Amino acid sequence: MSKTQELADRVERLLLRHEELKRTNELLEQQVGALTHERDNLRSRLNAARGRIDALLDRLPTEAPVDDTDASANGGSTP
Repeated sequence: MSKTQELADRVERLLLRHEELKRTNELLEQQVGALTHERDNLRSRLNAARGRIDALLDRLPTEAPVDDTDASANGGSTP
């Protein structure tokens, strides 16, 4: 086989590899886009959940009500 033919074969393989890598890159870019969208959606849901939890925490009483029948009010003894 002549040097020219060997070079032509190598260039052909290189072009095929280039096309393969371009397709792989396009698929990876699609996956990155989908994962980025999913991440953003999950972040949004997380922030919404945090907001709901914060709202629930704000509704909790700041001090526990005092109960006169509590065992501690009787010196720790059980009635």
